[in-house]
Amino acid sequence: MSPALRCYRCGERYEDAARVRCGCGEPLWFETDAAAFTWADRRDADGMWRYEPLLPIDRPDGIARAAGGTPLVRSERLDAAAGCRVHVKDEGEHPTGAYKDRGSAVAVPHAIATSGGAVGTVSYGNMAMSTAAHAASLGRECVVLVPDEIPTVRLALIGQYDPTIVRVDGDYGALYGDALRLSGELPISLLVSDAPARISGYKTALFEICEAFAPEAPDALVLPTSSGGFASGLWRGIRDLEAAGLLDDPPRLYLVQTVAGDPITRAFDAGETDPTPLSPDETGETIAHSIGNPDPPSGGRALAAVRDTGGAVLSVDDDEIRRAQRRFAVDGGFCVEPASAASLAGATRLSERGELAPDDDVVLLPTGTGFKELGTGDAPVATERTSRTALPERLASLLDAPRQR
Repeated sequence: MSPALRCYRCGERYEDAARVRCGCGEPLWFETDAAAFTWADRRDADGMWRYEPLLPIDRPDGIARAAGGTPLVRSERLDAAAGCRVHVKDEGEHPTGAYKDRGSAVAVPHAIATSGGAVGTVSYGNMAMSTAAHAASLGRECVVLVPDEIPTVRLALIGQYDPTIVRVDGDYGALYGDALRLSGELPISLLVSDAPARISGYKTALFEICEAFAPEAPDALVLPTSSGGFASGLWRGIRDLEAAGLLDDPPRLYLVQTVAGDPITRAFDAGETDPTPLSPDETGETIAHSIGNPDPPSGGRALAAVRDTGGAVLSVDDDEIRRAQRRFAVDGGFCVEPASAASLAGATRLSERGELAPDDDVVLLPTGTGFKELGTGDAPVATERTSRTALPERLASLLDAPRQR
């Protein structure tokens, strides 16, 4: 039996395990009985299932067992760019290359157990791939709703898991509400970005970070933000560890958006409780397409998380993202997607503003690998050419020459 659901804002409690939103309009999350939890209660299991006592389901089969356990790397060579002591929680190491696997590892088997029908999602990126992969590993039918103009490369990435892909014409943003309605009318669970079981999976990233730092904690976490779901999960994790008495001084949460679509930043700067959806005229193009969300469904909860932890929300532009993506690779050795690079770009800006200090331990959370993006850009790669006979001399000259970055 699943635990009850509760609204973070008004406190309303629900027993309906399939419900996503409260009557007040805010997203729900699962209640957690964390007060008695200690690090000694961790399971002898891989990845996120070490924290099974704090999750709404028991460890399932399929690739869910490979979710979590991503590396936390102290990356000294990124300190200069970020202006602080950088630790990288590389969420691109998941089975489908993104943090979404933490959410799908809980949400897909939970939906199968509670509804028994097909599963699906509304996404044309990482969440679509993740949901389809987890459904495939459990032998469950999956339906993915994508925009009609989806790029061919995206279709190939999603289609490799053989879901039913439905291209939908019209207002794609409105499909969030459609998904909630259709999940109640048809034999399918359309797992939206802030489905409560997804949030439960996301909080395990916080557990892994805090366990690695225990008995201390990092000073701050910096992450890219779209719907506000991942931020919600990290906040839920903070609250769980606080209830357990394992986190006295929680890290500040800093959320980074793209200036092309930044309603949460605008709301934070204006002191508002909820973001105002952006119109098409207010939304621009960006290379960080996965965080260009004009109407984030968990925007209010993300703002509450930031304010509760003493953090902030800020936006960066595409030039800052490109520079940060290159620094991630050249100085840190990490291949991250543009949206993920926003974490480093945001940390740089925060340090310049004096909100991060040089001796702060800051965890950057690049949320997805950049390998899925390779070949989709138009930037040429510089190369050198020579013959075998001239190779020794050419290499000698290259090694003596200063590199341009």
